[in-house]
Amino acid sequence: MALAMQGAFRKVSERFWTPVVWLPPNVTWNDLKSTEEVRYATTSDIYLPILYSFVLIFIRAIVERFIFCPIAVAFGLKAQVKRSSLPDNPALEKAYLSSRKGKVSKKEMQGLLKQVDMTERQIERWMRLRVSQDRPSKMVKFTETAWRMLFYTVAFVYGLYSLWDKPWFSNIQHCWIGYPFEHTLTDDIWSYYMLELSFYWALTLQHFQNVRRKDFWEMLVHHLATICLLVFSLVVNFTRVGTLVLVIHDVADIFLEGAKLMRYIRYTKACDIFFAIFTLIWIVSRLGYFPFWIIRSSLFEAYTFIPFFPAYYIFNGLLCTLLLLHVIWTYYILRILWKVFNGSETSDSRSSTSELSGDEIKTNGTTSTPDRRRKVVRS
Repeated sequence: MALAMQGAFRKVSERFWTPVVWLPPNVTWNDLKSTEEVRYATTSDIYLPILYSFVLIFIRAIVERFIFCPIAVAFGLKAQVKRSSLPDNPALEKAYLSSRKGKVSKKEMQGLLKQVDMTERQIERWMRLRVSQDRPSKMVKFTETAWRMLFYTVAFVYGLYSLWDKPWFSNIQHCWIGYPFEHTLTDDIWSYYMLELSFYWALTLQHFQNVRRKDFWEMLVHHLATICLLVFSLVVNFTRVGTLVLVIHDVADIFLEGAKLMRYIRYTKACDIFFAIFTLIWIVSRLGYFPFWIIRSSLFEAYTFIPFFPAYYIFNGLLCTLLLLHVIWTYYILRILWKVFNGSETSDSRSSTSELSGDEIKTNGTTSTPDRRRKVVRS
C-alpha cells in the first residue's frame, strides 16, 4: 500500500513538474543538477522550509514568553482583558458561534426572539459582550507584533547583506542575463530563501491563531501567493528577481510593526512618526519600485534575454497578484491619512471588530478618552 502511494505520488510529481511548463525550451531538470562546482535548487529545498517553520514557531513562542512578555509588563500591559460578566445562554451561544462576529440576520433575530426571553436590544447587547470576550489582550497583540518586527528587521538586514555585492542589485537586467545556467545558488541566497519561506509557512500555519483582522482572507492570500512565488522562483531559477521582491517588501513592514508597538505602549508621537515613515516607504517600495522596476523589467525586458515558457507567465501572474493586494492596502492607508488630515477620528478599515471597545488611539493631537473610542492603526 505504501509503495503504491509512493509510486502514485511520484507520478503526480513528475507530471506537475514537467520541464515543458517550468523550464525554458530544450532545458531539462538534468541540466540543472547540482555539482561540486555549481549549486541549483533541489526538491528538498521546497520541503525543508515547512520543517524549518516549526522551528521558527518554537523560537517565536520562546522569544515572546521570555523576552517580549516581560517588556510588555514593564510598559504596563496586562495579559488579561477585563471581561464583562455574561449570563450563560445556550441558544445565543450557538447563534454566536455560527455568526460572523456576533452579527445575525433579521431572520435569525426573529428566531432567537422566539427561543429566549429577551428583547432584540438585549440580544444585541449580549452579542456585543460575547464578542468582547474573544478580544485578545494588548499583551498578545504586543508580543505578536514585536515578533514580526524582529523578523522583518533581521530578514531585511540579512537581505541587504546578501545582495550588496550582487550585480542584479544595482542592474536588474542581470536577473535575466545568463538564465538559467549561470543563475546558481550561493550559500547566502539559499539561506535567505530558506529564512523567508520558513517565516511565511509559519505565518500561514498560525494564521487562524493570530489576531484576526478584517483583511483576514487578503492576508491569507498574500501569504499563499508569497509562498508560491518563492517556491516557483526557486524551482525555475528566478531567485535573483525573487530576492529583490523580498528585500523591498520587508523594509516597510518594519515601520508598520513599530507603529503598532508604539501604539500599544501609548507612545503616540513615536507611533505617528513610525506610521509616517511606513507610509512613505510603502508608497515608494510597493507602488514605485515594485511595479515600475521589478514588474516592468519582468514584463518588458526579460524577453530580450530569455525565451517565453509557461512558468514565466505564472511567475508574472503572482507578481501582479501581490501588486493588486498592495493597491487594496494602499487604499486602507490613504483612508487613515485622509481622516487624520481632516481632523476626524481615525478608524482603520482593516481593524477587527473585536477591538472596538478595547483600543483607543490618539491620532490628531487630542487625548483619547473612554467616551471617544478609536480603533488601532493596524496592518
